[in-house]
Amino acid sequence: MPSRRRALRHWAAGCGASLWGAGVWAGPQIEEPLSHAVRTALSAAVVAAAPPEPVLPHAQAQKTYDDWLHHASQRLARYKKHAAERQEFLQTLWYEARRAGLPLSLVLGIVQVESGFRKYAISSAGARGYMQVMPFWARLIGDGDDGRLFHMQTNLRFGCVILRHYLDRERGDLFLGLGRYNGSRGHAVYPQAVLAAQRQWVHAAD
Repeated sequence: MPSRRRALRHWAAGCGASLWGAGVWAGPQIEEPLSHAVRTALSAAVVAAAPPEPVLPHAQAQKTYDDWLHHASQRLARYKKHAAERQEFLQTLWYEARRAGLPLSLVLGIVQVESGFRKYAISSAGARGYMQVMPFWARLIGDGDDGRLFHMQTNLRFGCVILRHYLDRERGDLFLGLGRYNGSRGHAVYPQAVLAAQRQWVHAAD
């Protein structure tokens, strides 16, 4: 473990990510030009829609959701002390991860690594919030107000939509998609950190 921590610190320094506190991992993600079609699709994907209510069509789905909520809430208690805050966060994350077609455990792993579940986390690169979304995304596909990236649902929605976009660009390659999300494509340390964190959140609901 000490050698792994040294490697992680070395990687962060190499990326120029002098971070604001533990658990803020956003690297120097590069703003890339988007085609009109992609930009339009992503813009539509982040537009505020229905509130994050879980869609549970039958009793078994409700049980699976309840089991996941209990499991995840127990693990999240070390980061968020208040049960109502944990419930709101997890319900929103469920909604946004499902909406983007992402495993719940993967999104939880990213939030853990990127921000340590801190709503107002900011990296030295300027990435914001739970999923460390770079402000340029607010201009590219949002309404231009990067302050809204501190809003819980907005941040989770942007993060999930952006990750889905990168995974699609990499044809489903999780290693490359995670690297692109973090701005460290081709380097192993960040994907390995996320996948290690993800394993703590795996549940049948994934």
